[in-house]
Order: sequence, then C-alpha cells, then structure tokens
Amino acid sequence: MSESVLVKKFIGDRQFYRRILKIAVPIMIQSGITNFVNLLDNIMVGRLGTEQMSGVAIVNQLLFVFSLCIFGGLAGTGIFTAQYYGAKDYEGLRNSFRYKLWLGGTLLCAALVIFSCFGEKLTGYYLKGNNDGGDLQATLNYALDYLEIMLLGLPAFTAVQIYSNTLRECGETVVPMRAGIAAVTVNLVFNYLLIYGHLGLPALGVKGAAAATVISRFCEMGIVVIWAHTHKEKCDYLKGVYSTVKVPLGLVKKYFITGSPLLVNEALWSAGMAMLAQCYSVRGLNAVAGQNISATVSNVFNVAFFALGESIAIICGHSLGAGLLKKAKDEAYKIIAFAVFTAACVGALILATSSLFPMIYNTTPEARRIAAHFLIAQAVFTPQAALLHASYFTIRSGGKTLVTFLFDSVYMWAVSVPLAFILSRYTGLYVVWIFVFLQMAEWIKCTIGVILVKKGVWMQNIVRNEEE
Repeated sequence: MSESVLVKKFIGDRQFYRRILKIAVPIMIQSGITNFVNLLDNIMVGRLGTEQMSGVAIVNQLLFVFSLCIFGGLAGTGIFTAQYYGAKDYEGLRNSFRYKLWLGGTLLCAALVIFSCFGEKLTGYYLKGNNDGGDLQATLNYALDYLEIMLLGLPAFTAVQIYSNTLRECGETVVPMRAGIAAVTVNLVFNYLLIYGHLGLPALGVKGAAAATVISRFCEMGIVVIWAHTHKEKCDYLKGVYSTVKVPLGLVKKYFITGSPLLVNEALWSAGMAMLAQCYSVRGLNAVAGQNISATVSNVFNVAFFALGESIAIICGHSLGAGLLKKAKDEAYKIIAFAVFTAACVGALILATSSLFPMIYNTTPEARRIAAHFLIAQAVFTPQAALLHASYFTIRSGGKTLVTFLFDSVYMWAVSVPLAFILSRYTGLYVVWIFVFLQMAEWIKCTIGVILVKKGVWMQNIVRNEEE
C-alpha cells in the first residue's frame, strides 16, 4: 500500500478533525476536570495516611463495578439512541430513554441491596495480604465509613448518566461538560472544607470526602435535568417523554437482546478489574496504595483517547443510522489512528512525570516507589490501551454487542484473571511485573480487535424499518 493511500486511509482533513474535536473536546474537558479533581481528592485523602487512602481506593474499586454496569446497560440502549437521532426518529428515541429509566432504576436498587448487605465482606477481600505499609483493621473501618455515605449519592449518579449519555448520543456534549465542571468544583470545595475541617466545619476525614462527592453529584443531576427540560428547542426528543413510562414490548425485547451482552460485558469486565486489583493487593497495603496512586494519576492523562473512543460511538453511530456504512468505516479508521497517536503523546507525558506525583502523597517510601514503577509501565502500554479502547467502541457502534462481549469480558476472565491469579499466588514476582505480563497478554486481543474492525463485521444499521 503506497504512502499516499495510507495517508488518505488514516488521516482526515481539517474539517474531519474539527468535527471530531467538537464532540471529543467537551468530553475531554469534563472527564479531564473530573479526573483531575479525583486526583486532588485522592491527594487530600492520601495526606491523611496510607490506611485512609487504601480504604477509599478499595471502596471506589467496588463502586467502579456499579458505575460500569450502569455505563454498559445504558450504552447498549445508547446504540439505538445515536442511530435514532441520525435517522431523526424522535419517538424511537423517547422509547429508548424510557427503557434507560427502567434499567437504571433496576441496577440502582440491586447495587444498594448488595453494598448494604455485603459491603464489609466485599471490602475484606482486598485485605487478605500482609499489613506491610499499614493497619488492615483500620483500613477496613475507614472503607466502611466511606461506603456508607457514598451509597447516598448513587441515585443522583444514575440519573446523571441517563440524561448525560442521552444528550451526548444526540450530539450535545457541552451541557454535560458544564454540569461536570460545576460538580467537580463543588466536590473540590467541600473536600477542602469537610476532610480537614475549615470555616468552622468539622474535620470528617474520609467521611468528609464521601459527603463532598454526594453533594456534587446532586448538583450535577440538578443542572443536567433542569437544562434538558427547559431547552425544548434543542431537546425536541424529550417532549412528552414522561407522558408514559411504557415501552412497547417489541422494543423492550430488541433493546434487551442488543444491550444485555453489553451490560453483562461491563459487569464482568469491571468485576475482572476488581479481581486484578485484589490480586495486586496480595502483595500488601503498599501495593494497594501504589496501584491506587498510579491509576488515579494516569486517568487524568488518559482522558484524551478515552474521549476519542466515545466519539467513535457517536460519529459512527450517526453515520450507520443514516445508512452511510462506508462513511462510518472510513471515520472509524481515521479516529482510531488519531487515538493511537494521541495516546503515544500521553504516554510520553506520563513517563516524564512518573516520579513526581507519588512524592505528593503522605505514604510510605515503598508505596511511592511502586506507584512510580506502575506509571512507567502504564506509559509504555498507553498506545495499546488506546487501540483496544477505540476498537471496542467501533465494534459497539454497530450493535455487535455479543462480539464486544467475547472480545472484552470473556477475554478478561479466560486470560487476564487466571494469569493474574497464578502470578500473584504462585510466584514471587514484583507486583509491577505482574501488571506488565498482563498487558503483554493483551497483544492477542489487539490483533483480534484490528481484524474485526478491518472486516467490518460491526457495520450495520439497527434502526431501519424497525416497525417491521
């Protein structure tokens, strides 16, 4: 293939990148600010001590499973939402929104029951290693204090995801960004006030961090919901959305069949990630703290290619819904290439700052050393992560959720989790080398992803002639 053909295939013109960035930049800004404030939040809690930071990190790992279940469940229906919008089918869009309400409410109730009844047991799984770096019982107590308050914010979190995802799928990314900025600002202010006790308020430590998060989530929910229902000219598709909560049975079946693999995928994948974190925790609290620091820092940098992955789902979803299949494939190639290039630049930044961020935390020298080594490893594999992320969203944009299920969570549980379990339990490998071997194991997954995207198995319009 000649150089000119390669350039034409993988590099777009200025208008194309303007279109991408118009969607991606607001998502980047929102996610970037959110993750930056999470970093500051993490640092504030980290200043309290290793036990507090580790307890919060463990709970957030458990809540991560819930958030990805919500993400996966809504995203399955969101495939239809994006294509409905591309086809200008607003009644179909309203039905998909109502289905999201039912699905989100069901997942929310299940999460509240599970965390309320089994929170202590689930948290305890991460405290089976040695107490190198801190007190295990104190860590458990801090974790349970944090979890108890965080549960109060889950209803607001669910509502925000339903509304924000729908707005983004319809091309409106600025409002969720603004709401996110407002939320993280509120979170940061109340973190400062409630963690350490300023302006006459009590110093609540980890409880203060949880309370600040809950307050910010209700603020974000208020902004998004009020805007969506007071700007009818931009949200025609929400007119009369609450006139009924019924969804036609035929559509329920269709949404369920398409969305269930994605929901199960996200549930299993996030549970797999939680299991990997548990495997790292076998190496002790220093490993828990170090991995938490590196993950929080790298998330700040990774928002760029994560947002580009979401852009693929939106842009290609619109093209597929309009019946422009070849255009969708061309767009996918160019955005994937752009995401990998962006990730390479991000990896260089992570590498350059890998020794700086861990020094901010009030933790042990060993935890800081582990965090720095984790960041170096993550920097090296960042382009690979971008390729996997973009491939996943490309396949998902056409409704091939069963394929994404096999590609993502089945691979996680068939390869990554068993490998992590064996390496953590039956070898004396340094915890960061376990991470490196897990990343190397995903080379096979990268190859599969590229093949699936190239073959175009994902290119289909799933809303055409729906009434038939």
